[in-house]
Amino acid sequence: MSGGPWAGDDRGHNDECHARWVASLNRSTGEPGYQDDWYDFQCGGCRFWVALSGELGKDYGACTNCRSPFDGRVRFEHDGCDCFAAREDESFG
Repeated sequence: MSGGPWAGDDRGHNDECHARWVASLNRSTGEPGYQDDWYDFQCGGCRFWVALSGELGKDYGACTNCRSPFDGRVRFEHDGCDCFAAREDESFG
């Protein structure tokens, strides 16, 4: 290990994190009850979603919305909740 901070580029570790974290999805696009209108209200498009750095930041970020039950938690960019607030620039991720 080098003396600097870990950059998050360990594929095995990242895959393990994804497997654990995806188990806590609020809304999974693959579930039969997923509503079509939720597609436009995913975490990655919310103004309160802050991407992680490194490889995990390509898919995961922290929720910073104090009204959301997920405030302060790592969320998958394709998850969502009822407290979604669209970004003014309509960007995603």
